Amino acid sequence: MSSSDRSPRFPFPPHVGGKEPVAPLTRRALLIAPVLLAACGFTPAYGPGGSAGKLTETVWVQDPTDKLAFDLVERLEERLGRPGAIRFDLAYTITTESVGVGITPDNKITRYDLKGVVDYTLTERATGVRVTGGRVQSFTAYSATGSTVAGLAAEEDAALRLMRILADQIVARLIAASASLP
Repeated sequence: MSSSDRSPRFPFPPHVGGKEPVAPLTRRALLIAPVLLAACGFTPAYGPGGSAGKLTETVWVQDPTDKLAFDLVERLEERLGRPGAIRFDLAYTITTESVGVGITPDNKITRYDLKGVVDYTLTERATGVRVTGGRVQSFTAYSATGSTVAGLAAEEDAALRLMRILADQIVARLIAASASLP
């Protein structure tokens, strides 16, 4: 196909049926989009007056009792802020399971999936009423090849990554529910 067969507006070959593709977003469309979002009542969660403001520095997270819980609480406090004027209590239960997924011909496990589940409940401190809650789950993987020390370091790193993923999921769900918070 020669360059003369191409439209100057669309520098790629024509599609089946001879129809040209839909033009990409124009500058005009990008300028109009925020106005349309504002008109429909869209408010950014973290913007002024956004619903996530109800959670910022107001959630006391249950004290950690082990390394997994410490990593989870650390990430939750990074995302929600350390509590100042406490309005809500966040309780959680962590469950993890390590499953061998990579097995050599001589029956040695070389790769593991670390699966994790966190059940959480957000309650209003003043009344003790459950505001929201749920379950989040995810997994990470790590390799157990090499020395014992390298395997343990890989497992600890996978556990840290898993707790950060689960904490981010909890925060996303709390923000989604924050519009209905008291």
